[in-house]
Amino acid sequence: MSGLFITFEGPEGAGKSTNLQFFAAALREAGCDPLLTREPGGTPIAEKIRGVLLSHHDEVMCSDAELLLMFAARAQHLDRLIRPALEQGQVVISDRFTDATYAYQGGGRGIATQRIAALEDWVQGSLRPDLTIVFDVPVEIGMRRARARSELDRFEVEQTAFFESVRQTYLDRAAADPGRYRVIDSSGTLDDVAEAMRPLIAQVLERWHV
Repeated sequence: MSGLFITFEGPEGAGKSTNLQFFAAALREAGCDPLLTREPGGTPIAEKIRGVLLSHHDEVMCSDAELLLMFAARAQHLDRLIRPALEQGQVVISDRFTDATYAYQGGGRGIATQRIAALEDWVQGSLRPDLTIVFDVPVEIGMRRARARSELDRFEVEQTAFFESVRQTYLDRAAADPGRYRVIDSSGTLDDVAEAMRPLIAQVLERWHV
């Protein structure tokens, strides 16, 4: 028996984390207890790498170092948490995964897609999410939300053009593979987004019961 791997994606302020909790709670109410995790992070070592990636530093971090750290954290995350859970038949929901690398390091930093894909194949093998939900929000709305919730991390202080590229990369990837991706407009209320997620929750429960 193999589990289901679901990822939540989107630019800053799209509401991923909040909506992930709603999604997970709905699954629990139906008797499915998912494993929740996040990237970068998810294990003690990967969380330490997360701290390096998100913190502000006097020394500028080069884009290649950032990319390699992302995949170093991901390798640990997959080995110690995600793969074992999937092998046990669990539903795993991750707040970000490799689509975020294509969006932020690819779209935002300008690293070639082929270089990211090579690392993806090396670290993940054939593993890809079964479902990726992209929460889409205009950059100005997302950044207003991000500024209101907490102090900005190293990524959140980037310029508008960076986040426009991040958002467009997400949308382009979703358009290229409609079988795996679902895009939800998260610029409205939480109730609106919750309603849009209900068919996806039903689909996950149906696949989980198979």
